[in-house]
Amino acid sequence: MMSMLTHSLDRPFDGTERLRIAKERKAQLKRFALRALTVLSMGSVLTALIALRTAIYVWHLHA
Repeated sequence: MMSMLTHSLDRPFDGTERLRIAKERKAQLKRFALRALTVLSMGSVLTALIALRTAIYVWHLHA
């Protein structure tokens, strides 16, 4: 059984693994940004619908 302290110290940390980690991190950040954009878009659509409904209500109130 390999100790937690010596785990994966036997192989060198080369540039290819560093590049793989950087690509994974970039993909993770891209997914996060896409989700954040989706949430913001849904929020703005909801705000527009509330504003439209309020405008229609006020318009019918004065008619």
